[in-house]
Formats: sequence, structure tokens, C-alpha cells
Amino acid sequence: MAGISNFHTHTYLCGHAEGWVPDYVQVAQSAGCSALGFSDHCPYPESDSTFWQGGRCGAARGLNLWPEIRMREHDTEDYVAAVRQSAETVDFPVYLGFECEYDKRLHSWYQEELLGRWGADYLALGPHWVAGGQELPYIPGVTSRKEIHRYFDGVVEAIASGLFSFVAHPDLIMANGRDWSRELEAGFNGVLDAAMDCGLPVEVNGLGLARSTQVGLAGRLYPHHKFWELAALRGATVICNSDAHQSQNTIIHAQLARDYAAEFGLVPVEGIF
Repeated sequence: MAGISNFHTHTYLCGHAEGWVPDYVQVAQSAGCSALGFSDHCPYPESDSTFWQGGRCGAARGLNLWPEIRMREHDTEDYVAAVRQSAETVDFPVYLGFECEYDKRLHSWYQEELLGRWGADYLALGPHWVAGGQELPYIPGVTSRKEIHRYFDGVVEAIASGLFSFVAHPDLIMANGRDWSRELEAGFNGVLDAAMDCGLPVEVNGLGLARSTQVGLAGRLYPHHKFWELAALRGATVICNSDAHQSQNTIIHAQLARDYAAEFGLVPVEGIF
């Protein structure tokens, strides 16, 4: 597994992962990692934030931005410091990133705070929700055709924003065992069109594969073979990441993703810079 990169890594700050930055760096070093990127779930402005008070995101104030699955705004300084300090202890690059959903009402937050103030090296697009409304529903559970269309439109808009370096788990919509359809295929083609136009890789997600393996091939939900057949046919650029939520999976799940990509003749990129 020598020479494998991984740009999708979480820490305990998100509330549903284990371990701290040095734990993941140590495992990556032992495995001969070529590059490691941390992309824990980004903070969003809290109710008392000066960002709200400054009026830059007034239209989005009051949204439930899922605080239970992400670091809090006040955690960011420790996260940034830990990643930067760990980068000085190893002989491979360690990058600072955030995994973010996208809503255009928060565009300045991503740009001014995450990339600007905190100096993130990259943002990973994690399209978990249907953006644009007052509610932000989790896409695997959405059944409304109108909402599904809005979801795909939102992913395309996010890619076109120029903020992101890759699209994490682009087939997450299949995670509840949704049946493939021509309508979904059209939506996925739109995502692939946007990603290819903007030069963004789409991610084979190692965590999804690991979870599917636990319930057997028949239970595999994402990565979804129909999407990856389409990506291979289209010649999309692919990145294979771990989506590590435990340090021991930092590189193992990234290798799992590469093995899956190889089934479709896909050769992943090893960097995003």
C-alpha cells in the first residue's frame, strides 16, 4: 500500500468519528502514505457569530446546519493548529481541508472564512443535503422528484462555484437502496458533465465500500456500480479516498477504493494540487 494518498479524513471533532489528527498521521506514515488530507466536516457560523452580525449571510440565518455532525466554530483553531503542526513531523505532505455541503447563501463563508481566514488548502464537496430551501433534507431519504432534481442542480451549482477540489461520494443518493432509473442517470450525467468541465475528480468512497462489505455484496449501496460504469464510460477523472472515521482505516479504506475503481478500468489521480 506504499505511495497511496488520501484526502478524506475525519477526527473526533465531528462527533461521529474517533481519534485526533496525530493518530491518523501516524497510521499514514506507517503505511508509506504519499499525501494525507484532513477534511473534517466544516463548521458553519453559530447563532452568535460575528459573521451573522456582519450581515453577509442574512438569507441563510436560522437554518439547521446539522451542528450535531460537525466541528463547532470554536473548534476550528485547534483543528487548524493540529493539522499544521502534524505536517511538520512527517516527510510527506499533510494538507488542511474541510468537507462542506454547499448552499450559495453561504458562499462567502466558504470563501472568506474557511479558505481565507483559516487558510484551508482545499475544500471537499460533500453533497449530503438538498440545498436552497429553509429545510436541508438528507438526500438518501428524499423521494420527491422535485427535490431530487433540485439536489442534482445544487451539486452542479456547487461544482461550478470554483470552491471545491473534488466531489466526495457523488453517488450518496443511492445509500438507502434506491433503484436506478433514467431520471437518476440524467442527474448523474449532469454532475459528471460539470465535474469534467471544471476538472474536478469524483470520489470512490472507501467507507461506503467497507460498510457494504459488512452486509455482503447484495447490500452494497454506494459506491453504486451503475454510477461508476457511467463514470468510466464518460472518462471522468477519479480520486480514491478513505473517508476515514477511525485512524486504522486511513489507508486501508483508500486501498479498498482503488481495488473497486480497478474493476471499471479507472486509474485514480493521487493528488488534487
